[in-house]
Amino acid sequence: MRSFVWFALVAATLSNAAPSKLSALKVKEEIAHPRGWVKSHPAPADAIIELRIALPQSNFEELERHLYEVSDPFHTRYGQHLSKAEVEALVAPHPESIHVVNEWLASHGLYEHELTRSPAKDWVRVSVPVGLAEKMMDAEYHVWVNDKDGDTIIRTTKYSVPEDVHDHIELIQPTTLFSNLRGMDTTFRFTDADANVQQVSPNVPPISVPSASGGKVDASCNQTITVSCIRELYNAVGFTPSGKDGNQIGITGYLEQFANIADLQLFFADQVPAALNSTFKFISVKGGLNNQSIEAAGAEANLDTQFAFGLTHPTPATFFSTAGRPPFIPSVGSPTNTNEPYTDWLDFVLSQRTIPQTISTSYADSEQTVPVSFARRACNGFAQLGARGVSLTFSSGDGGVGDGDPDPATQECFSNDGRNITRFDPLFPPSCPFVTSVGGTIHIPETAVDFSGGGFSNVFPRPSYQDVAVKGFLNKLPKGTYAGLFNPDGRAIPDVAAQADLFRIFLSGRAVSIGGTSAAAPTFAAIISLLNDARLSKKQKPLGFLNPLIYALAREHPKAFNDITVGNNPGCGTPGFNATKGWDAITGVGTPNFGVLKELVTSGF
Repeated sequence: MRSFVWFALVAATLSNAAPSKLSALKVKEEIAHPRGWVKSHPAPADAIIELRIALPQSNFEELERHLYEVSDPFHTRYGQHLSKAEVEALVAPHPESIHVVNEWLASHGLYEHELTRSPAKDWVRVSVPVGLAEKMMDAEYHVWVNDKDGDTIIRTTKYSVPEDVHDHIELIQPTTLFSNLRGMDTTFRFTDADANVQQVSPNVPPISVPSASGGKVDASCNQTITVSCIRELYNAVGFTPSGKDGNQIGITGYLEQFANIADLQLFFADQVPAALNSTFKFISVKGGLNNQSIEAAGAEANLDTQFAFGLTHPTPATFFSTAGRPPFIPSVGSPTNTNEPYTDWLDFVLSQRTIPQTISTSYADSEQTVPVSFARRACNGFAQLGARGVSLTFSSGDGGVGDGDPDPATQECFSNDGRNITRFDPLFPPSCPFVTSVGGTIHIPETAVDFSGGGFSNVFPRPSYQDVAVKGFLNKLPKGTYAGLFNPDGRAIPDVAAQADLFRIFLSGRAVSIGGTSAAAPTFAAIISLLNDARLSKKQKPLGFLNPLIYALAREHPKAFNDITVGNNPGCGTPGFNATKGWDAITGVGTPNFGVLKELVTSGF
C-alpha cells in the first residue's frame, strides 16, 4: 500500500511541474495510403478530437504469465484469477513515463485537470482542437472518405513526438487507425421465418446425432434454429441455471445497434416461455443509448441478446451499449468520437469491480486496417479481463478467408501496406490470442458454413496453446497450398464453432431468419455461461480465459467437442480452407458438447 501512495504523490507532484525544454520531434508512426479510403480536404482546425495516449505497461509480461497459469487446467493456480487492483498494478506505467508525458503535454498548455486517466494510469485521454494536435505531433489531419459506404473520419498517415518522449509513449490515436468496425450478421440472409416453420411436417422423424441430448435433434432444426435446437444439438437439455449463484452474462452493442425489449418478449413467448416478462440490465458506455422505438431495433443486437439470454435464463444478463461511431460529418460539426468504440468499452469495463463472467462480441474489422501498435494494446486489454476471470467470445467473421465482407464481389484481399499484393485477411479482435474466436456451422449433422471466417493472423504469433493442434492441420495441407497468402506462424482462428445460420429471431415485431458468425459467438458464449453456472453452484471459480482449456480438452477428451470435418470457407478468389479431422481454420476444434464439458469442468477434468 505504501508504494501505491508514493506513486500517487509522485504523479501528482510531477503533473504540476513546470515543463522543461523537449527534444526535436521524431516520427512515431507512418503508414501507406490506406486502401479503401480517399483523402478529402484538410480537417477543420477547430474540430475537436479526443487523443488517446498509451503509456508503456511496465510489467505486462508478468501479467501474461499470471494469465496463462490461472487459465491452464493442469496448473496448480488454475482458477485463481487476479483482482482488479492486482491487474492494474501489473500494467501501471513507470512514474518516469507519467512525468515525461506530462511535461510534453504541459509544453502545449495541457495540464492535469484537462486529462482523463485510466485506473492503471496507462492511458491518458485529452480533447484538443485539430490545429493543436497537428502542432503537437507535426501531423496533417484530413477528412478521409470511405469509398464503399461514404463514411468520413479525421485521420493522418504520419505523426511524431519529441525524441525523448518516444520510449514513454506506445501510440497515439486517432491518427493512423483507418478501420471500419462492423457487425458480423450476414444481413443478406434475412427471410420471413414463419414460412420456414410451416414447411416442417410434424411426422418427420428426428435427426440422429449421437452426441446430442438423447441422441436426437428435431428435424425442424435443419430449417430453423431455435433455443430448443441449440439445447438438443449441444447436449444441454434439462440443465437450468441457478440465476442466484453470482453468474452473469453480457453482450456488447456498438454502432447504434439497439436491443429491443418488446422483440425480446416476443422471442421469449415463442421459444422460452419461462423467461416471459424478464429482461436485461442496460449499461450505457460513454453515452450509449438503447432506443426502444420499433424502427430502431437492431438485427445484430436482437440476435445476440435473444439467443444469449434465452439460452441462459434466468442468469442475470447485461447489454452494454457503447456510443460513438464514425463518420465525422463536416457539414454537421465536430466529431464526438473518432476512436474505435470497443476501446471505450474496454476503458469502462476494466474500471468496474464486478464484470459478467462471460461476454460476447459480434463486431470486428479487417486486421490489416488496425495499426499493429493499436491491435497489440487493445489485445492487452482483453488479456487483463481474462486475468480477472472473464471469458470473451468474438465472431470469427463472415467472409471466409477474406476481409469479413460476405459478398465475394466486393471482398478485397489486397495488402494494406502499399504493395497491394493478394493476401488472406483475418479479422481483429478475433485474431487476438487472448479472446476466443467462434466460427460457424450449418445444418444437422453439422457441416462448416461457407462464410465462416478463419485463417492466420499477420500481427500475433501463434500462442503455445495452439501449437499441437495447428501444426497438425498445417502438416495435412498439400505442400505449397496458398503459399504466400497466409502466415503459417500466426495466431490461428477460429478456436471453436457453433451454429451460424437460419436463426429465428424477432425484429421490429416480426419473426425473421438470420445468419452469421454473430449467431455463433453468443451461442457459444451461452454454453460457457451455463458451464460457469455449474461451477459456481459448486463454489468453484469461473472458467475465465478459455483457450488453454479448450485446446487441452480437445486433445485429452475428444468427446468434449463435436469435430466438424465437412465444408470449406472460400474467399479472396480461393476455395479457402477445408474442415478436417481435428482443428481446422474454419471450425476450430469443433462445436461444444455441454453434457461432457459440464462433467469435466466440475470434476477436476
